[in-house]
Amino acid sequence: MSAPGSPQAQPEWLSLVTARVRDASLREPFEVDGALDLVAVCRLLAARGLTEALVRDGERLGMFTTTDLRDALLRPEPPASLPVRSLAHFDLIEIGADAEIFDALRLMLQHRVHRLLVRDGTAIAGVLGQLDVVDFVAHHSHLVALQVDAARSAAELKSAAGRIDTMVELLHQGGTRTERIAHLVSELNARLFAKLWSLVAPAALVDNSCLVVMGSEGRGEQILKTDQDNALILRDGFELDDLADIAARFNAALGELGYPPCPGNVMLTNPIWRQPISAFRDTLTHWCYGDDPEGPMRLAMFLDAVAVAGDAGLLEQARAHLDRAVTDSEVFLARFASAVGQVGDTDSWWSWLGQRRDQTLLDLKRLGIFPIVHGVRALALRHRLREVGTAGRLRALAASGKLEPGLARDVLDALHVLMGLRLTRQLRQRAAGQPIDNRVRRADLGTLEREGLRDALAIVKRFRALLVTEFRLAEL
Repeated sequence: MSAPGSPQAQPEWLSLVTARVRDASLREPFEVDGALDLVAVCRLLAARGLTEALVRDGERLGMFTTTDLRDALLRPEPPASLPVRSLAHFDLIEIGADAEIFDALRLMLQHRVHRLLVRDGTAIAGVLGQLDVVDFVAHHSHLVALQVDAARSAAELKSAAGRIDTMVELLHQGGTRTERIAHLVSELNARLFAKLWSLVAPAALVDNSCLVVMGSEGRGEQILKTDQDNALILRDGFELDDLADIAARFNAALGELGYPPCPGNVMLTNPIWRQPISAFRDTLTHWCYGDDPEGPMRLAMFLDAVAVAGDAGLLEQARAHLDRAVTDSEVFLARFASAVGQVGDTDSWWSWLGQRRDQTLLDLKRLGIFPIVHGVRALALRHRLREVGTAGRLRALAASGKLEPGLARDVLDALHVLMGLRLTRQLRQRAAGQPIDNRVRRADLGTLEREGLRDALAIVKRFRALLVTEFRLAEL
């Protein structure tokens, strides 16, 4: 197969990236007369295994779905006396069969509908359901990846970055598990970062350095574009006069693609995160045993590092040095783990969940996600486990007998619940044009969500208690 971006691959690539609505699984149109009674229509749908019918009422064309039965049952008239046109929706959103599949996604999200009427010219080609699009996108995420590979400028990458956002929203609405969405986004982001770096950095720099992403991006747990966490490890002896300018252009370009700058300045533009391997090894040692108050958290960021471009061997050298530098010192490990105890009150959320203070905000990251992520990271460091993601670390801890398997499963389930609640909240914030944060308001939670949150935070409390014992901390 030809490489993406080559002249030979262009026709193939275009056929994939510009996938059309007609390429998805369209439901064959089934049309009924608007005067037909509701019971007769339901019999026809059941016989054909369908959940919707197009309704013809003179010049009007509408749609009736089995969901509309709920409204029919609330009416005083018996269903057999109700013409289907009285329950059909005639404000259909239409799309052409040759429109791009991502145009269909945008229409569904914009109009908050689950079905589109597809026309091929003036003829009706079928009905496109949201679940059909979800299935198509989930099995064709390589469309975005191929678009990334073929990009020749940051502007072309911006289109791909936007498609990632659209895909996240649709998959979440379609019920795809949060951890699966996170994995997909992580793979696509890594590809996008590598491509952008190849566009910004000269080949000699790419070959003599290792571009890494860290934090939630490195762990594969970042879904929406919240901030950048990246670094560059250089080969000893390699020099480039305009390196600082290249780093600035890379981080600025990521900002243009929708990845905001890191508030903590964990980016290539910060010289601390842009060093030759020998200097970086010294920095790691200082973070372990020096007096830098930010050392433990900077070390935590590095523990989540994953190579996305260049010579991955440089990252391996840095990690091997850290393995040798880290000792079994209880003081060091306790200092590293103690950050879990600096995120706020561990008990106030019980009363928060039990009261009807609708404007109260709970920071899901501070009280739930961070204690899990950093606690698991600290346990992995203590037991010299190289896994990067929280799920992988928990599995390794359980498999090696360092963490009770039942608790490991509970902690991972709690993390996924918290990530799902945060994603739901953040998508709503983005849709409303609000800044994205980690806080959730009680009034925004349904009964099942509140119960899930309560259970998740109870698991967090148990896990924190284990950390107190494991690292001999007086109080978290």
